[in-house]
Amino acid sequence: MNVSRPELRARAREKLGGNIFASNWLMALVAGLLVSLIMSAVSFTGIGELILISPLSFGLAAVFLSLARGKEAVDLGDLLKGFTDGGFVRLLLLGLLQNLFIILWSLLFVIPGIVKSYSYSQSIYLSYDHPDWDWKQCIDESRRIMNGNKMKLFVLDLSFIGWYIVGALACGIGTLWVVPYHEAAHAEFYQELTGGVVIEDKEAA
Repeated sequence: MNVSRPELRARAREKLGGNIFASNWLMALVAGLLVSLIMSAVSFTGIGELILISPLSFGLAAVFLSLARGKEAVDLGDLLKGFTDGGFVRLLLLGLLQNLFIILWSLLFVIPGIVKSYSYSQSIYLSYDHPDWDWKQCIDESRRIMNGNKMKLFVLDLSFIGWYIVGALACGIGTLWVVPYHEAAHAEFYQELTGGVVIEDKEAA
């Protein structure tokens, strides 16, 4: 992947509307808040959080991939695609097993767990592009395309630390605007890894 981190961030800002008060940026912020509120509401149950985290992550991936691929406006309805288009059981297994593998690797020490989390990081996007793949195919392909790219994503994540610090100085509220920017950059990163190819028309599926 030859695109620089500043270019990925610039693309993310452009897709979000160019400034933090643009409608796409604000709607993406709302999407993230909705997911956070739902997860907070069910976190006390434990089981509820495990059940919902994958379909909701799929929905967020749908929101930001759609923007990365030229959709003009954020559609909050995309958040529900994890329950309608993603195959709920498939996503549940993907989330559970991915997290299990990361936990098991973390038992060896923290660093292997972090490395594996980056290795598996593209599996949710792949599940969106390949609705016929099972959890293992998504994880295996994520491992393959992240081979040699894990450090690039890690450094991209590090480049947002300054933004989070500035956001935290604004009574912490400013970080709400950083999250959609970060997520949009992740979607652009995936686009570069996969050559920017739209595998299928999700609206027509």
